[in-house]
Amino acid sequence: MLEGGSVEVDGEGTVLVTRQCLLNANRNNQRTEAQVEDWLLGALGARTALWLDHGLVNDHTDGHVDTIARFASPGTLVVMEPRSEDDPNRDALRQIVRDAQRMVNASGRKLELACIPSPGRVMSDDGGVMPASYVNYYVSNAAVIVPTYGTRWDSEAVESIGALFPGRRAIGVDARPILTGGGAFHCITQQQPRGTQ
Repeated sequence: MLEGGSVEVDGEGTVLVTRQCLLNANRNNQRTEAQVEDWLLGALGARTALWLDHGLVNDHTDGHVDTIARFASPGTLVVMEPRSEDDPNRDALRQIVRDAQRMVNASGRKLELACIPSPGRVMSDDGGVMPASYVNYYVSNAAVIVPTYGTRWDSEAVESIGALFPGRRAIGVDARPILTGGGAFHCITQQQPRGTQ
């Protein structure tokens, strides 16, 4: 039905997903958006599902949401904006921003968008466009590990994401070797909240 990277939650009853992923025939064949949403809300104990349409070009995860939009905190959504006209995700990223600007979370608040740059066109060794994303970062107790790709927007992305997580050090790490095999840092890890004593 789904896996970790296909859902993003805000901790206050809102879940963010993509139609490309959750309505894909290889995942939820024959199920309608309403049926998937009902199941999703019940399984996650959420009250509101927010739907984006598509993920990144050549995304082997069928459009996981954790490569295009993430909650930095309840009400604050991190999204990417293209900085170059040859960005292979230019149109999709602009549409994501437009859609997110109209969204209202489970608490009834419009989302505040934290726009960071897109990595732009990142090519694999075999000449294909890679589904490179800065929002596939990993949040640990002391740091935020931000994927980088050797582009001119790496430093700005690391700094911008770091500013959203005060008290944690933002560290940029080259994600190209991992992305070649599938996913980036959030894809290969899953956070677990620290329990109370």
